[in-house]
Amino acid sequence: MPLDMNATSTDTEQQVTSPLKMLYHWEQARGDDTYLTQPVTGEYHNYSWKQVANLARRVAARLQSMALPPQSRIAIFSKNCAEWFITDLGIMMAGHISVPIFATAGEETIHYVVQHADVRLLFVGKLDNTAEQVAAIPNHLETVAFPYPDLPASHQWAEFIDCDPITDSPEPDMAQTMTIIYTSGSTGQPKGVVHTYNSICWAAESSLNDLQVDQSDRSLSYLPLAHITERVLVELSSLYSGGRIYFVESLDTFQRDVKECQPTLFISVPRLWTKFQMGVLAKMPQHKLDILLKIPLVRGLIAKKIRQGLGLDHARLWASGSAPLAPAVIEWFAKLGIHISEGWGMTENSAYGTASVPFRHDKIGSIGRPYTGVDIRIADDNEIQVKSPCNMKEYYLEPEKTAEVFTDDGYLRTGDRGCIDEEGYIRITGRLKDIFKTAKGKYVAPAPIEAKFMENKLVEQVCVTGNNLPQPVALLVLSEEAQKLDSDQVETSLRETFTSINQRLESHQVLDHVIIMESEWTIENDLLTPTLKVKRHILEERYDDVIHAQYDAPVVRVA
Repeated sequence: MPLDMNATSTDTEQQVTSPLKMLYHWEQARGDDTYLTQPVTGEYHNYSWKQVANLARRVAARLQSMALPPQSRIAIFSKNCAEWFITDLGIMMAGHISVPIFATAGEETIHYVVQHADVRLLFVGKLDNTAEQVAAIPNHLETVAFPYPDLPASHQWAEFIDCDPITDSPEPDMAQTMTIIYTSGSTGQPKGVVHTYNSICWAAESSLNDLQVDQSDRSLSYLPLAHITERVLVELSSLYSGGRIYFVESLDTFQRDVKECQPTLFISVPRLWTKFQMGVLAKMPQHKLDILLKIPLVRGLIAKKIRQGLGLDHARLWASGSAPLAPAVIEWFAKLGIHISEGWGMTENSAYGTASVPFRHDKIGSIGRPYTGVDIRIADDNEIQVKSPCNMKEYYLEPEKTAEVFTDDGYLRTGDRGCIDEEGYIRITGRLKDIFKTAKGKYVAPAPIEAKFMENKLVEQVCVTGNNLPQPVALLVLSEEAQKLDSDQVETSLRETFTSINQRLESHQVLDHVIIMESEWTIENDLLTPTLKVKRHILEERYDDVIHAQYDAPVVRVA
């Protein structure tokens, strides 16, 4: 559904409602209704719309008392929590710009973002490695600690909000910058993606129609709020829909908190969907599940019991993004009545590009069709290019990179390669920059080959590489299920997959061998981005000797 290119920026501004206006609306219309639910040491604390607005006004009052220059950059460095939402709203009310930092960020990233954005104040909350990460915050920077244990800071939350709230209900100039989101990019330093209220809020408000979201919906906020998808489709969307948000206390309480929420909308990423699948199979082996699902009278009961066990029985929309989800995994969940719709977007376009909604079994493997108001085209080099009101304004302080990422006629160059079928459904065939050249001078796109490997349930992670090698090779990490099996059994399965894949590839794409890696690729060892994408260039550098070694067998193991 192409965008009306004759629409002016003024038209767009008039169409978008500010998130603060929506907060004030719910404060008046449903002030005592619960908006946010935050678990703390096993107890669920509810925040009404009226309480959230009051707390946000207190944050705004303190920020105003600090006499910071207008549009100062204020960072939020924390896992998802009620205070994250409240602080974000307070920053908006005070007329400043929010700068989220991933809760997994290390010292280098923290220093870069703080310096590059000239951050004036930083709110800090629960982190993965609290002591190390807090120590990495520059000493000169004033900080505010959310109300969680062992968080040293210039100000504690209770003291910071111990003030009279602002008495008015300010609204922003929608053309002004609302946030700078630093990409978790798999290469180089992160880029600061600048979104105005118009751009990011257009996506959030528009999502209500395309995804049919309303105030009866419940969502679990657990994917990083520092990432664009959670920010748009969970936080901001909830302000427009009036829906209820639940948070997760910790990784250990995840299943408990999902069940408490009983989400109607549930967004996840491929690695977590795979872990959910492995969790089910740990309790009920695949062969037993297959037998039960073939029995008509039992099938529905078994599927319902599994959905209830996952806490997802009340969901009406299940989604996956960030990276491709193996079609075999989608089909596996579909048999349980969990129809996972894949979607696609980038930080640069407010994560609002395409969606496979409603779910269609015959379109598994595609990223769906463009949302209403989003215009997508395929360039001559097969790059997916997108134009919509939710495209970013610019890369912060990087005009040359900004100029490079937009075409002359205003389309965003996404770097993804793809194709569109006759019904408008789009398939991603790889990243332009991921394509490598073998020693034979032939180009290979790794993504389609990796997707075929992921159909094997024993494979948790995979990276196909081969720059300047005679033939490509595949590095992979085994799933938890595979690690419990006999090594011969695992290698037999991988050899069969290896042979089957090679039979379908052109000669220059044929894999020479598969390398089973001993160590998992994680955010902590810097081989995954915070959104769980493989940092291909770091993986290739770190394991250069492994990649270029000579092996006799088709499947080999290395330390």
